[in-house]
Amino acid sequence: MAQNGSVTGKMPDIGQLDHVALHVTDVASSTAFYTSVLGLEELPRPAFSFPGAWFRLGSTQELHLIAGREHPASDDSRGNHFALQVSDIEAWAERLRSLDLSFKGPGQRPDGYSQIYLDDPDGHVIELCAAP
Repeated sequence: MAQNGSVTGKMPDIGQLDHVALHVTDVASSTAFYTSVLGLEELPRPAFSFPGAWFRLGSTQELHLIAGREHPASDDSRGNHFALQVSDIEAWAERLRSLDLSFKGPGQRPDGYSQIYLDDPDGHVIELCAAP
């Protein structure tokens, strides 16, 4: 790094987001949420020395759950959250209502995207968003 904090040389590329990892209190409870509420496909997971679970997000990205959460997650939608792109925001609102789950939205961003925010069992905020 140069003295002024800038990086010198050619910038290496970043292909795409590979995975999001979340620390959870109870892997079984979180697995049930991500499979039954959001319909994520559970993936085989390497034999790490700690419990967890992996799920498919889209065609190549993944969600990794890691056991051992001891402190509550922040539940502020403007803070830490991750977003999943969906095609029909109203269908998702209907599904969440039918499951009697609490959520915020649907609302609309200034750029026309529709959003719903919901919490997983540990309070991690998940945004569901749909293009205009």
